[in-house]
Amino acid sequence: MTTIGLIGAGLIGGTVARLAVAGGYDVVLSNSRGPETLKELVDELGPRARAATPAEAGEAGDVVVVTIPLKAYQSVPVEPLAGKPVIDTNNYYPQRDGQIPELDNGSTTSSELLQKHLPTSKVVKGFNNIFFRHLQALPRPAGSPERSALAITGDDAQAKAAVTAFLDGIGYDTVDAGPLAEGWRFQPGTPAYGPIYAGGNPNFVESPGEPGNADAVRSALAAAER
Repeated sequence: MTTIGLIGAGLIGGTVARLAVAGGYDVVLSNSRGPETLKELVDELGPRARAATPAEAGEAGDVVVVTIPLKAYQSVPVEPLAGKPVIDTNNYYPQRDGQIPELDNGSTTSSELLQKHLPTSKVVKGFNNIFFRHLQALPRPAGSPERSALAITGDDAQAKAAVTAFLDGIGYDTVDAGPLAEGWRFQPGTPAYGPIYAGGNPNFVESPGEPGNADAVRSALAAAER
């Protein structure tokens, strides 16, 4: 079975780890504070999970999930991730990350910044537009009429195929939104960010979560404006 390496184990990272273990994957978790701080989560996840350093998690993962604040993206180890699909969950929040001029002026996207930092990896943007509680609540079996879809972007077809297979394995369909440069279509403030998995409720964090299927995701992506 595929091993999922996680660099970052916060709300999204911990949720992805739970879904991965439930889907039969092994997970290797890491954060900036050290493996010993992840004992409680590893104990919860059971024998399919272990804690490591970011470099070790990157080395162990067949697919690696980078789920840390954007301002820390340059701390991601480069060599252990070489040649691998890397799922980037990052969003740009200036109040947290500070101002990043090339994102402010729209000349690039947050996932393109990570791709530039990881030139030998194959970055795929994903998991960034869904509230962590909804991510945990909405997985459904393949073929279910209530199955939700998640948008991805990426510049490498094989990496996107690997990520699509992983999303399928944890209960989600995939909508391919194009290359990394199109990642702005589901960044914060767009129609595809948040409310799509809350029945359209703009205060999406208050919703227990409602399915957002592939057609709904495509419509939201098409409605995005810069």
